[in-house]
Formats: sequence, structure tokens, C-alpha cells
Amino acid sequence: MKYTYDIIVVGAGHAGCEAATVAATLGAKVLLITLDMNNITQLSCNPAMGGIAKGQIVREIDALGGRSAIITDDCTIQFRMLNRSKGPAMWSPRAQLDRMAFVQRWIRELQTIPNLDIKQDVVSGLIIENGTVKGVTSQLWGNIYAPRVIITVGTFLNGMLHFGSLMIEGGRISEKATHGITEQLAQYGVKTGRMKTGTPPRISGKSVDFTLTTEQPGDEDFNAFSFLTQTPNKLKKRSCYILYTNEECHTTLRNAMDLAPIYNGQIKSIGPRYCPSIESKIVTFADKTRHQLFLEPEGEHSDEFYLNGFSSSLPLEVQLSALRTIPALKNVEIFRPGYAIEYDFFDPTQLKPTLESMVIKNLYLAGQINGTTGYEEAAGQGIMAGINATLSLNGTSNNLILLRDEAYIGVLIDDLITKGIDEPYRMFTSRAEYRTLLRQDSTDERLTPIAIKLGIASSVRTKAFENKCSAKEQLMQYITNYSVKPNEINNLLQSIGENPIQQGVKLRSILLRPNLSITKLIKQIPPLAQFINTLPYQETDMLEAVEVKLKYEGYIERERLEAEKLRRLEHLKLGNRFNYLELDNISIESRQKLDRIRPETLGQASRIPGVSPHDISVLMLLASGPSVSREK
Repeated sequence: MKYTYDIIVVGAGHAGCEAATVAATLGAKVLLITLDMNNITQLSCNPAMGGIAKGQIVREIDALGGRSAIITDDCTIQFRMLNRSKGPAMWSPRAQLDRMAFVQRWIRELQTIPNLDIKQDVVSGLIIENGTVKGVTSQLWGNIYAPRVIITVGTFLNGMLHFGSLMIEGGRISEKATHGITEQLAQYGVKTGRMKTGTPPRISGKSVDFTLTTEQPGDEDFNAFSFLTQTPNKLKKRSCYILYTNEECHTTLRNAMDLAPIYNGQIKSIGPRYCPSIESKIVTFADKTRHQLFLEPEGEHSDEFYLNGFSSSLPLEVQLSALRTIPALKNVEIFRPGYAIEYDFFDPTQLKPTLESMVIKNLYLAGQINGTTGYEEAAGQGIMAGINATLSLNGTSNNLILLRDEAYIGVLIDDLITKGIDEPYRMFTSRAEYRTLLRQDSTDERLTPIAIKLGIASSVRTKAFENKCSAKEQLMQYITNYSVKPNEINNLLQSIGENPIQQGVKLRSILLRPNLSITKLIKQIPPLAQFINTLPYQETDMLEAVEVKLKYEGYIERERLEAEKLRRLEHLKLGNRFNYLELDNISIESRQKLDRIRPETLGQASRIPGVSPHDISVLMLLASGPSVSREK
């Protein structure tokens, strides 16, 4: 039989599932191929979603109509808003999850989506004709055809696990690696490399003395990732626990350093700087007498704990000995040891902003194979690859490219394709120039109109968004126009150390005081509470968004104006207009880098490391005139 689809997605991790889901939602006939249907969207490392900048990405996926946030909310056993002590541009949501519930919830979601088929199989290669992908070759189903293919295979390409000197082929522990795709793509000119990441041991909670740890509970007030989630799930909430390594632990590790694959030459690939192994920590930070660790529960009722901060590829017996020097872990038992994994990745500078390969037409790449780390970064790439692969099916030039002032996802993809990577890429708020615009509370305002326009947003999401926008506008007008009398507010002002007012003032000026919040004002001023009860949307996220917008209006406007000035560079298209190697009036370094990366716009060209402002000025003049050459 001949199997034919519009889009084939290879790999059912976070990138693959978001890609397949959004493509099917847009009307494409989609096949999702996975090695194991029971391990779809596995939380391979820690059982959590979100965190610094990563939480913003999850909310952006939600605003675009993706599923990660909704499913996360259904499986959350702890929620925390990180960086509350800093400005709102730094606030980042994070959720601890029930690992097994998360996988099962995703499986249920995928199985309800029309136009989406799932097959359990191994893809051994791609069908490529005249530089264009035509489908895939699988072990069981044979050739399967589709005009678009999205590869999202994570750490499975030629994956190798390291447990000290013990090396086992695999994409994860107890899961086999895949072979053939890297070698085939390399033959066509796709640049490949090797990366390394790692994971810590999973330990038994029964063997931990929690009285010697510091409990870290979640936030007491309800919050969620998805803008559609209005009530908390019914799962039992769990705390995390903080503990520390010590000098005896470090000595045990140092004495075994000749057995560490990352130091004895066994591992030669690039590892993550921002999530180092415990071996790397004691070498890099040799002056530190202790390092912080977190015990994170793996589920609502699970006795299994993830030991965040103790990633290791040392032999099992060394990991166990080192852990037992920590008082709380004196009798610890390990379910699964930590390990390092090496895997293939592809040079992301060979991708277009749509995540389509420049080398092989109609082939899209998303997730860790582009050199990133993290579920969130992978899922963000997945939804963009799925959208753009589907939009390209109609034969027009329609695509979706998020700019750096529109989304962290836009920053992520632009960094990858423009700057490339020399280590596994992890998103931070510091990578975004316009992080005041990219706040976690504004993601629906920025991106949901795009989802509505494309037809991704459900009617429920569309209605909720419209109600929220209307409520925000009405509330902002009310706060701006309502006059507060001294007898309404002075008691509150004096109780929090603020100067009382002598005459009526606008409510907005009261809210702008640092020690006041909208929730305090609602409790103090009955007319405000009564007005909010009349609004079409009354959830906490709306109230918080209004407060942030009013209090930080000056900063937001200043950043918006800066972004608009630079946007003109994004409107100057370059594409394949020039043979950069023949442009004598720019530096040799710039010629070489421009020829390799082939920037789509002048804005992207300006962000390539080594391309100078003078070179950009020359390109700006050339872009305003006729093309020098369209040949590469």
C-alpha cells in the first residue's frame, strides 16, 4: 500500500507533538511517527515546565493555540511564579508536574485530533529527489510520502549514553538510538555535529531524611500557564526540598575524576554551560564548599525524586558514595543513576527563519537537533515549524516569522539561524532586548490575534481573548477616570506607611504608588469591586496585566519606540539578491559569514557576529538599488 500525507512529523517529543497538533488543526493531513507510543512527550530530564524565560515560551505557545500549557496545567503538582521580587519583565512561571500523567494527557490529546495519525515505527531515512524531500522510509511501514517532512528526533540520532566507562547506545535510558538520518543528510551538505547533555540520578523518597532539608512549597494563590485554565486541577500538591553538597562529597567526586567521561577524553562533544554536571561544578567553582540541590517529586503519589543540580556521568557506585556523604541522603537509594548522553545535531545557520532547511527543500527541523536544550525551546520551535510547513502547502509565500520584539520564540529562532551555536542553547531573559515587551502577562495580547487570523485558535479561546481585551480596556479607563476620596483610601494608605491624600485624586495615581496593588484597592474601594464584577472577564491574570501596564507604561512605551526604529531593517529584504563573496566594499569576514548564513533581511544581517555597522550601511544602500547577483 502507498501511504500519503500532507506532513510527516518524525519524533513525538515536545517539538514533534506541537508541530503535529498545530498542522492538523490548520487542516493538514498529518502523520506523527514515534519509536514508542507510551513515551510520547517524555519529560526526559526534570519533571517540570517553565522557569526563567522558559515559562514565557510556554505561554507564547499557548497564545498561538498550542497544547503544552493546557496539558501542563492539568498535570501540575506545584506552581511558582519565579522572580516576583524583580520587575514584571523578569517574572517567569514554573510548574512541577506528574511525569506519568503528563505523558498520558498528551496521548489522549493527540488521539482526539482529526487529521492526525500516529504510527509506532523507526524512520531510517528520507526520500529525497532533486534536493527536495518527498517522504520517509520506515522499518515497518516502508515508504511513506508527504510533500513536507518535519524532523524532531531530540537526542536519538546516534545517541550514546555514558555511565562512567560503560557506554550504551540509546536516545534515553532503556530506549534505543536511531541511525541513518544524520549520515544521509550529511551527504547532501547538511552540517552536523555532536552535543552532550546529562541528567541526575532519581532517588527513593523513602530513603531521604527530609528533616535535614528545607521545604520549598508552591505558591498559595492559584495561577496557571494557559489563559484558558480558570480552576486548579485536583491533583495533590507536592513540595520540593532544598539541600546542599559538602566538602566530603566534593572530595569523593574529585577522587574519581579520572573516571569522568567529560574529563578523561571519552566524551568529546559540546556540553551545556548553564546546566553543568556536578563534576564540572567542582572543577569550575573549585572555591565553593557546597552546591545547592533540589529534590523534585516525580508525581502526585510517586516516591521517586529528581535530584536537580547533581547531573553526573560518573559510575553508579561513585554517584551513590558521593550522595551518601550528604546528611539528608546518608541512606539514599537510587532508582536510576545519572548519565550523560551524546547525540547528533544540525547546524541551525543552515535554516530559514521558517525552520525550513536551506539545503533540502520542504524539510523542516525543530527541537534539540537544532542545538537547543529544554522542552520549552523544543516545543516553541515545533509549533513554528508546524505552522510554516502547513502554510507552505498552498503554494504561496505565506509564512509566520516572529520578530525579536514579538516573542521569546522569535528571539530563540533568530539567535539560532543568525548566530549559530557553540554550546547547547538555553533561553534566558537576558537574551531578549525587548523583555519589557515580552512579559509573561502580555503573551496572549501579542500572539493570540495571530492564532485567530491563522485559524488555530478555538472558538473558546477567541471568545475568552476578546472578553479579556474588553475587560482590560474598560478597567484601565475606570482606574484612569475614577476619583478616590480621602475617606475611601486614607485608612489603607496609613496602614502601609503611605502618605494620606488631602483631596480627591484619580485612582490611577494611587495605584502607581509602589506599595499598592490592585487587589488591595479592590478590597478597600467597594465601587471598584462592584465595577469589576460587571466585566466580561474577571480573572486574576487580567487584573495583574492591567496593573503592570499602568505601572510600567513609561518603560513599555520607550521600549516599543526603540523596537519600531529597528523594525525598518526587518522590512529590507535580502534573500538571495546578492553574491556576497563578490561585494568588495565590505570586509572579507562579513562576506564569508553573509554567504554562509544568507540572511533574509537586513535586520538579521545586522545581528550576525562579525558583520560591522559599516557593512550594514553598504548593504542598506545596495538593497535600495538593483540586485548585484542572485547566484550564491
